Amino acid sequence: MSATSDNVAPVSLPTRADVARELTWDLESVFPAPEAWEAALRAVDARLPELTALHGTVGESAASLLRALRLRDELYETVERVQLFATLRRSEDATNAAAAAMDSRGYGLLARFEAASAFIPVEILAIPPKDLASWAHDEPGLAPYAHLLTTIERKRAFTRSAEVEAILAQAQDVTSAGETIAQNLTDGELPYGTIQDERGEPVELLTGNLDRYLRSPERSVRQSAWEHAADAHLGVENTLAAALEAGIKKNDFYAKARGYDSALAAALAEDAIPVAVFDNLLDTVWKNLPVWHRYFRTRRKLLGLPEGDYQEWDIVAPIAVDPVIPFDAGVDLILRSLEPLGAEYVEINRQGIADRWVDRCANQGKGPGAFSWGPYRTKPFISMVYDDTLGDVSTLTHELGHSLHAYYTWQAQPITYWRDGSFLSEVPSNFHQAMMGGFLLDERDDRDWTIAVIEERMANNLRYLFTMPILARFERDCHERIARGDALTSDGMTETLANLYREGYGGEVVVDTERMGITWARFPHLFMNFYVYEYAIGIAGAAALASQVRAEGEPAAQRVITMLRAGTNGDAIDLLRAAGIDMTTPEPIQAAFDILSGYVDRLEALV
Repeated sequence: MSATSDNVAPVSLPTRADVARELTWDLESVFPAPEAWEAALRAVDARLPELTALHGTVGESAASLLRALRLRDELYETVERVQLFATLRRSEDATNAAAAAMDSRGYGLLARFEAASAFIPVEILAIPPKDLASWAHDEPGLAPYAHLLTTIERKRAFTRSAEVEAILAQAQDVTSAGETIAQNLTDGELPYGTIQDERGEPVELLTGNLDRYLRSPERSVRQSAWEHAADAHLGVENTLAAALEAGIKKNDFYAKARGYDSALAAALAEDAIPVAVFDNLLDTVWKNLPVWHRYFRTRRKLLGLPEGDYQEWDIVAPIAVDPVIPFDAGVDLILRSLEPLGAEYVEINRQGIADRWVDRCANQGKGPGAFSWGPYRTKPFISMVYDDTLGDVSTLTHELGHSLHAYYTWQAQPITYWRDGSFLSEVPSNFHQAMMGGFLLDERDDRDWTIAVIEERMANNLRYLFTMPILARFERDCHERIARGDALTSDGMTETLANLYREGYGGEVVVDTERMGITWARFPHLFMNFYVYEYAIGIAGAAALASQVRAEGEPAAQRVITMLRAGTNGDAIDLLRAAGIDMTTPEPIQAAFDILSGYVDRLEALV
């Protein structure tokens, strides 16, 4: 059948309403009905004046300081629950206007809360250091806030007056418009068109099923999916460029408003990360690009393609029979791979699956990719599409790593420290995947299985130790252009990113400048102010931790769990160092590439 046949309707994804309940997450455990969410929003909004009433009192005494910190935490717990619930509900279906309205109101509430509480760090900095140290010593209630107070002091030079801090916080709701526009367009309104599947049947291509067709064993299907998705973004490239430029300008504005040298310096300062860590990463990745060149060359041979005909749509093409792994079987593999972490750790994962942490079905309007997110002490929810592949098992264990980080932190830390910290956030998730990779390679050694497992490991590293560093260099270029007063145009960004990919591919992959270059429009991470580099840091650190756990057993496992329990109650670099790795040096990154080189050796032997 032709994809353009007039009498055959394209195969479509189900609507959200048609998805079976057991395949969805249990958001009703947070708010059972819209009326409960509305009541919570109105109630906490009405209490924000309680915070502003404390303006000018924080530095009066230890009791006054403690009162302000506790009230802020109490209100924030509800504010976050309201805001994140709305965001999660909207992520189910970007075409749901009611959910979009809730999301907008939730972010508005968050902005008002941040504006109302903005005076607190300013007034803390006005307390004489001797007095603050004496209060912290004499008032036991301040003990949980010790690291917070240290962090506030570290940011003294970059903290503005209470009035300015309130304005900067309130402006977040406005300055995030570029990201919102891009997300609404790419998740819910961007038409990818119709392609033919492996049987020649017409299928509607959507963000929710794109990956499935990009990984098709049929080359023509992969090519069609790749080109349709790229062309869809090219069709609105100027709108998306304007949205990203707005996001980059937002980062530049906040950096300058606070007195940082650059948006990069501002982003790294949040976790006390030296700029050298960022530079070490890019330098080490670029030094090891020949490992990737060798991998691309080996994959081309395994696919049976002639030299010069390895295309962008072949990069994740299956080179062996991909095992079919139903959801329950995938969960079993994950749980077995995590056994070195102890029975309690395994049981938390098992119970989380039973308690519907995971939203795993594709539906119309559901965004691409996967994430783990949830309000403090509710459930660390996971959004993904599970399609019975080994890659889906890998994605699930990755997100469970994020979820276990949140879970352990929730049990051990006040809400002040529950956020996992961006620098640390990708370590637990990639640690799960590294544990699974080692387990699966030990499980069987037949050719197809070995190739499938190595390919899963290489595909994950391709995203994190190849694509993300390329995007980090691209992101730095965009920020530097804005800082100089230049404009960001679609053509300019597309050319820049295509050239970076040419370096990365080393002549082993054919680069279509427009279609490869426009991939900047497909990464919402670029709105997150130098977040993408942390994926590379995370996967390198995770590889080192997994190697230690598999070699040492319980002592290393306990170091990892101790790190998870800490949340952000400590500097990320120090928490990782206590767990067993030092990310201020290039060694963990180089060690990760040494592992990848060994995988390529095994693939080359199979050619």
